[in-house]
Order: sequence, then structure tokens, then C-alpha cells
Amino acid sequence: MTRTAVALRHVHFEDLGLVEPLLRERGYHVRYVDVGIDDLRAVEVAEADLLVVLGGPVGVGDLEAYPSLADELALLTDRLGRLRPTLGICLGAQLVATALGARVRPSGGVEIGYAPLRLGDAGLASVLAPIDGVPVLHWHGDIFDLPEGATLLASTDRTPHQAFTVGSHVLALQLHLEVDHTRIERWLVGHAHELATHGIDPRTIREDAAAVGPRLAQRARTTFAAWLDALDVEG
Repeated sequence: MTRTAVALRHVHFEDLGLVEPLLRERGYHVRYVDVGIDDLRAVEVAEADLLVVLGGPVGVGDLEAYPSLADELALLTDRLGRLRPTLGICLGAQLVATALGARVRPSGGVEIGYAPLRLGDAGLASVLAPIDGVPVLHWHGDIFDLPEGATLLASTDRTPHQAFTVGSHVLALQLHLEVDHTRIERWLVGHAHELATHGIDPRTIREDAAAVGPRLAQRARTTFAAWLDALDVEG
């Protein structure tokens, strides 16, 4: 029986990236659902074998301006309550944290660019171990508290809660481990205004992506594969 993976997408270029080929190799039928356009209440979304909530330039604090975020939270609250496999990335991780009762708030700045994580003991014993010491892509301004019952895996100086798990069915990543470095130009163009606003030179990110990207892609693939393997065992 074919398994289904639904990815909630907020902007077209922030896609599954490196995760998509892994899912297809494992026999998942991959479907994108565009938030604010497609029906998040559809049965095939709620009952997907895997739900991936991707990043985007809006935040949990924008609920009044962007009511589709409330639809996502309702979907996540129901899904997490049923212990259904869920991967949250950046905004997706913030929504997962919110659905689990944690607070999300502005950090007072932004963390954009390639820099390594700091893994604690739990992180070093987790699926994130392969990326220890390897610069990863950060692109966010909001941060979240650690939900009750979650296990913290990684942090940075600016962002104390970069990644967490809940059981084996939830992985939340503030960082963008999914990004394919060969397609980073879409991000630089798509977020050109944000980069200019914060005085961040796109050439630096472009150069770092070229330098770090190939090694990071291999480690990221290993990380995501290990998490998917754990889902298979659990299932």
C-alpha cells in the first residue's frame, strides 16, 4: 500500500528540498498543499502517513492577518494528539511548538546564514548526530520555548531551542536542514527584501552554500533517513 506524505507549503521555493527524494525512495506519494489556497481540512491531509510543515515568511504572531495559520494549528493540534508522524521546519517547527502549548515570540533580531549547531547529549545521541560541527542554514527571526515533554536536541547562542523531538513521531527543526544548496539562489531572490533590510550580503550565503553545501547535503540526508527509518520501525 502506497504511503502518503503531505507537505504544507507557504511560499513556492521553500519546498521539501533534500527530503523529497528520500520520501519517494521509500515509496511515499508526495503531495504539496499550498496554505491559504488548498483545503487543509481535507481527509487526505489530516490522515497522511507523514505531514511536513514547511517554512515561510509569516509567523505565529500573524494569526489575525493570516487566518490560514489558525487552520494549520487546528490540523496540527488534532494530528499531534493522535501521535501521527509530523516534521516541522522553521515556521513549521514554531507551529508544532504552539500546538503543543509552547510560546513563540520574536527574538529581537534575525539568524540568517550558515553556522553550526550546539548539540547536547540528547542531540549527539539522536538523528542529528551526523550534522554535529557542520554549518547549517538558519533563516528565522522568531524563537520558541521548549514544549512540555519534548526533548531538546540542539541550540545556538541566539536560539536556545533549535530542534526537538516528541517521542519518535515528531521532529521539529528551527534550522533549514532540508535546503538543497544547488537551489539557494531561489532563497536569495525570494527573500531579497529581508536580506537588504537586515544588511545581510547574499554573496556571503551564496559562497557558504557552495563551500559547505555538498558535505552538509550528505549529512542532512543521513539525518532525515535515520528519522524516517525510526518511523518505519515504530509503524
